[in-house]
Amino acid sequence: MPIRSVADLGAAIREQRTKLGMDQASLAKASGTSRKWLVGAERGKARAEIGLILRTLKALGITVELKVPTSAEAKKAAPQASAINRVLNSLKKRP
Repeated sequence: MPIRSVADLGAAIREQRTKLGMDQASLAKASGTSRKWLVGAERGKARAEIGLILRTLKALGITVELKVPTSAEAKKAAPQASAINRVLNSLKKRP
């Protein structure tokens, strides 16, 4: 499953947890997080800490693979990345 947003990641965590028959409390315990934190992660909370996300994925038996784009793929993606960075920078400037 391609993960393109924090919402996608949260959905993947929730999907795997339910496939394994786990409730949020048992997954939180297995991953060393709180249930409250897990609820936020499953909802795609953008500020979820990467270390806790990785521990949660490990508790679910999910591995993460990084795909390094070829130079041609990177050039093609560059305009999209620039647009995304402009939006993020404008959001940072808001009070």
